[in-house]
Order: sequence, then structure tokens, then C-alpha cells
Amino acid sequence: MDDTTPTHGAAADWTRTLTARTAAALVVTLALAAGCWIISVGQMYGMNMGVATRLGSFAFFVAVWVPMMAAMMLPGAALAVVRRARANDGLRAAPAFVITYVGVWTVVGVGAYWLYRPHGTVAAGVLVISAGVYELTPLKQACRRRCHQSTRSGLGFGLCCVGSSIGLMLVLLALGVMSVFWMVVITVITVAQKLLPSRGAIDVPLALAIVGFGALIIAAPAHIPGLMPSM
Repeated sequence: MDDTTPTHGAAADWTRTLTARTAAALVVTLALAAGCWIISVGQMYGMNMGVATRLGSFAFFVAVWVPMMAAMMLPGAALAVVRRARANDGLRAAPAFVITYVGVWTVVGVGAYWLYRPHGTVAAGVLVISAGVYELTPLKQACRRRCHQSTRSGLGFGLCCVGSSIGLMLVLLALGVMSVFWMVVITVITVAQKLLPSRGAIDVPLALAIVGFGALIIAAPAHIPGLMPSM
């Protein structure tokens, strides 16, 4: 009896430690995301001009993009952060995981800045259709499956996340990179895809809906609120 009591006590202590780590990592990650939402909404207020949106200076864009990516992507990454917090290196690994993960999306933003140009509704529709088609590709599905697996680093998880969500981010860039509305829509979809397993009954209709929406943008852009700047 005396031999087993310390073992049970140690196991209980370890369980409590893991629970505390999990709770702390989850709360901090979601709080950081919420704070970045507040920052992003404030920064983007009055800046959305739909397809005619300009990005401003590089420094300004980065200052907007980084909290935007943290706001959009951290909720879906919360479980991955929790897994890192529960590892042997504990909470010390979680901040590095988050910083690296957001850093991957920052690099994507740098590329987007140099490639992005204000564009017309036809280009926006084509980009949205392309994003819908990408949702059905093996690369998209493979990256999405990897998001559900244990990833030891923020870099690895970030690369999987980019492969899974890059099409949806293309939709945001096409419709209005400074649009809070589209930011919310894309966030809901990306979080759902990171937390829920892939199912054709859901994924295929979503992809077809994106393609159909792109076709609607080309055919009737005036029916899409916020797509074009107010005259």
C-alpha cells in the first residue's frame, strides 16, 4: 500500500499539471486571437474598397497583416498549441510554436504584397473560381489531413496550414483584403476545416459553392455587396 501511494500521487500531480498546461495554452492562444481581432478591426475600419483596395506602404501592410493572420489563424491552431504545451518541454514550447506559425503566414503576406494589385471584378471572379477548384485538389486534402495530425513545430504546422488554407486566403485577397466581413467568413471556414475531419459530403459542396460564387461575381458583380467601391 505504501509503495503504491506515491505512484498514485505522482500520477495525480502529473494529470493536474497537464490540465493546467492545457488550460493555460488554450486561454492564452484564444485571448491573443481575440486581441488581434480588436486590433485588426480598428486598423481596417474605413479601408475596404473591395477589388480596388490598395495595400499602402509595405510597413503599413505588415502592421495590418500580422495581427490579421493571428486573429484568423490562431483559433484553428489552438489544439496544435495545446499539444505542444502538453509535451515534455511544456509551456516553454508553446510561445515559440505560435511565433513561428504566425511567422509563416507573415512570409505569405510579404509574397502577397508584391504580387497583389487592385483589380477588376472579372479578375476577382477568376481568382475565386480558382480557389474553389483548389479545394478539390489532392494537395489541399493532404495538407488538411496534416493539420489534424501531431506537428512538432510551428514551421511544420504553418506550412501545412498554408497548403490547406491558401485558396481561401486567395478569396480574401480577391474580394477585399481589408474587408472585416470577408475576414470573418474566411476565418469561420478555415477554423472549421482545421478542427473537423475532411468529409466529401461537406467539402465538395463548399468547393462548388465557391466556384459558383466566382461565376456570379463575373456575371453580376453589382449584386455582390462591397465588391466595388461606392461612387
